[in-house]
Amino acid sequence: MRSAAGDGFLAVDSGGSGLRVVVGTPDGGTTAPRESRVPVRTGPRGIDPGHLMEQLVPLVRASQPEAGVSGIGTAVVGAAGFASLGDGLRAELPGALEREFGVRTVALVADAVTAYIGALGPRPGAVVAAGTGLVAIGTDLKSWRRADGWGHLLGDCGGGAWIGRAGLEAALRAHDGRPGGSSALLTRAEEAFGPVRELPGRLYPRTDRPAVLASFAPHVAACAESDPVAGGILREAARHMADSAAAVCPAEGEAHVSLTGGLFAMGAALLVPLEEELERRLPHARRVPAAGGPLEGSVQIATELARGALTLPGDEAMVYVVTPKRG
Repeated sequence: MRSAAGDGFLAVDSGGSGLRVVVGTPDGGTTAPRESRVPVRTGPRGIDPGHLMEQLVPLVRASQPEAGVSGIGTAVVGAAGFASLGDGLRAELPGALEREFGVRTVALVADAVTAYIGALGPRPGAVVAAGTGLVAIGTDLKSWRRADGWGHLLGDCGGGAWIGRAGLEAALRAHDGRPGGSSALLTRAEEAFGPVRELPGRLYPRTDRPAVLASFAPHVAACAESDPVAGGILREAARHMADSAAAVCPAEGEAHVSLTGGLFAMGAALLVPLEEELERRLPHARRVPAAGGPLEGSVQIATELARGALTLPGDEAMVYVVTPKRG
């Protein structure tokens, strides 16, 4: 049955590798995800709301007929970097969504929160979300705690861009004959990017540097079993991840720890040392598999918000909700 105008919801996951969108209804029906593989730009006011809307509008328009909704009343946008780079989104995105789609209720959410809800739902614990970047988030269901997520220049330690950059540094060390180099990673780097002496000129001018760096992380994982330098990079990444998880996980009571994000598809080379580090740092926490990822978390938040049943801990840096003004 076709839903009435305004009954639909929009759920968005905006991260380092692009934008994913689902349109659905509060009774549980959703479209298949549609995506843009272009990361949303950042500017002087942080995440660029205009660039986000440029990508979002055609994806939503294509999804509405499949969802059977003519109007969208609720939107949840989970965005990487929102906690520190969200001023522009807070100021402009709710109005833009209302003008374009008639959205009345908007939640702008840190991608760490959508990752948490997608992975664990409303349970106390900690989630490490690792893709191009890395952030850990924890809650006792009274407040949020966040660690890292500072971007590829200042943090995201252990994330895809961090691993890729460390691998390329090892390649350049081998090229120069400096200690700490890896000839295996040098070979991989030249296969992926061409002569490494040209790498700075190819990399530095790009606006998608984090994604380009992260694209080299699988090469590091592929070399890790036979190359001690590559293996050491992944062990150090695991230590960074465990540090962040320990910083946010509730120290008392029942706690769950989960991992989410595409980086963990690298497999045992990363997961084995990470499990060892988590066991050492958080022996009281129960490790559970993630039920879903950030997009699923965005869908769950959107469903609860559309039903008027959202109960997330309040924190405007992490969850910023705009509701219709009462006349």
